[in-house]
Amino acid sequence: MNHVIKICLSAASLVTLASVAHADDYQLSHNQRISCSRGLAPGKLNTATCKSYTYLFNTKTSEYFRCQVSLALTRDNKEVINVQTDGGCTKKPRIFETDGHYDFDATETEPPNTNSFFGPGGYSVWAADVTTQKVRGCIIISSGLGSDISKCLDMTFQ
Repeated sequence: MNHVIKICLSAASLVTLASVAHADDYQLSHNQRISCSRGLAPGKLNTATCKSYTYLFNTKTSEYFRCQVSLALTRDNKEVINVQTDGGCTKKPRIFETDGHYDFDATETEPPNTNSFFGPGGYSVWAADVTTQKVRGCIIISSGLGSDISKCLDMTFQ
């Protein structure tokens, strides 16, 4: 249970850092998700694995980071045997070429066995220049061949 509390505190620290960094033009995405799975291992062991992600976005440059945290818990019928945690943030490229004042949101596909065709799935990113009527939508998917495929499109307004 202490490990679960540590994971929650780590996530809370990320949110706190994001709010402190807000003065530095950073924004935390508003649609964090968590997915969990359970499996049985030999010897009547149960394993539960949970993953959560969020995005940290630079509202001036349109660069962003994909952040993920995971926890794997293995137990038998009497006690917790092992708890492992992992996580970190990966820097992604700019969405817009020039600096500005941007807003941002992102979402991901469900776990790999539902919506993905080639690999672990993908995600979509939406960014808008809040000083003008400019919106860009991007879809990033795993090609299954090593590198992700990323395409962005500027929205037209009618």
